Amino acid sequence: MVGPFTKQYINGTWKLGSSEKSIENLNPYTGEKILTIQSANKKDLDEAFQAAKEAQPKWANMTIAEKQGYFQKLVDVMMAEKDAIIDWLIKESGSARLKASIEFDSALGIVKESMSFTTRMAGSILPSIFPNKENRIYRIPKGVIGVIGPWNFPFHLTMRSVAPALATGNSVVIKPASDTPVTSGLIFGMLFEKAGFPNGLVNVVVGKGSEIGDEFVIHPIPKLISFTGSTEVGRRIGENAGRNLKDVALELGGNNAMVVLKDANIEQAAKAAVFGKFLHQGQICMALNRIIVAKEIHDEFVNDFVKLVSQLKYGDPADESTFVGPVINKEQIERIQTDLKESIEQGAEVIYGGKIERCLMQPTVLKNVKNDMPIAQNEIFGPVAAIIIAENENEAIKIANDSPYGLSGSIFTEDRHHGVELAMKIETGMIHINDQSVNDEAHVPFGGEKNSGIGRFNGEWAIDKFTTVKWIGVQCGYREFPIF
Repeated sequence: MVGPFTKQYINGTWKLGSSEKSIENLNPYTGEKILTIQSANKKDLDEAFQAAKEAQPKWANMTIAEKQGYFQKLVDVMMAEKDAIIDWLIKESGSARLKASIEFDSALGIVKESMSFTTRMAGSILPSIFPNKENRIYRIPKGVIGVIGPWNFPFHLTMRSVAPALATGNSVVIKPASDTPVTSGLIFGMLFEKAGFPNGLVNVVVGKGSEIGDEFVIHPIPKLISFTGSTEVGRRIGENAGRNLKDVALELGGNNAMVVLKDANIEQAAKAAVFGKFLHQGQICMALNRIIVAKEIHDEFVNDFVKLVSQLKYGDPADESTFVGPVINKEQIERIQTDLKESIEQGAEVIYGGKIERCLMQPTVLKNVKNDMPIAQNEIFGPVAAIIIAENENEAIKIANDSPYGLSGSIFTEDRHHGVELAMKIETGMIHINDQSVNDEAHVPFGGEKNSGIGRFNGEWAIDKFTTVKWIGVQCGYREFPIF
């Protein structure tokens, strides 16, 4: 896909940003510059929000058949551009080809699920305490939605907000992550333009957070800000939105635990743990951060796990055999190294990996990890697996809950019913029995507890988030009032 990705996409037009600043888009594996984008400033941002505001009412009033026609065209365009989208994910976000393919399929699933929202915005009629009256409850769009895209699963996680917002009758303005301005932003302008969506319905502004970050949230036009990213940034967005009485959808960090009980199938647990830990270099909010293993099977599990990790190919994400590609940038590498060094000083032991070359880090395994070490307390967001011994299942649950996060998780046991009982005790929005933690299905509620976010994405929960309800009382005949 060749596109004008050095420009902003506002009201159906590709235009240069008005800021004097620019954003360099770098390939995290090679370090080479892909392109330079002239940034948007507050003037461009206001123009985008105004365009979205003007386009939204006409879109909301279109027939269901018309909206579904646009969505079907979007599906067709996505399929035609599939290879190009995957190539962009590889070179811009460092995605291995397998991960990029998984991401494309997930985004396509979101679009197809969202297409059904046009017929699922159900209202209701409720009785009244007054004679001859009925209460009609209508579900209507919120208006303009601001979407801040992430860099780790940029295409899918941005589409997870954009498609439901549009399907429920809203318009959108997207601010992509600076590390992935194309795959979490500008590529959407190209796709929706090719699909023929009305001008102004989808807008993309690429700019520095220091210049338009806060303004994006406090601008008076958007009614809801949808953000996927770090808890630190999410908290700031929530504070700014709260002061301006805006709704938010925040999908934030995770410190996800896999609990491997003594009766678990060790071979299957190790396979799941490798996938859930090292997919996209562990740069996933749902990735396994801590692997908590019953003492009775700890050594056997570690042996199986390391054997599997040693078979993972890491390197060029464009190579089809690569599973672990580069970390997104040098700052992330330095952060991971700091946590790793401090944890080793506190007694953790590296039993495999650890080599680093530029942004490429060999898959790394630690044992003798304690839950109060930095590598266990902080969200790793990198290819480092921390294995913790649990004396019993009560301690395992205590360790899993000893975190300010609560996004996803996993329990391995041959007793599935008991697994569900323990899953209910873990403070997390999502958890999976005999599976790893990285799961996202377009029709199932996605979201976390504690510091992992606010709200739920997908399915009927997305419909609820991107719409509001309106009460219209209808009096059949006229009421008698006690003052007359």
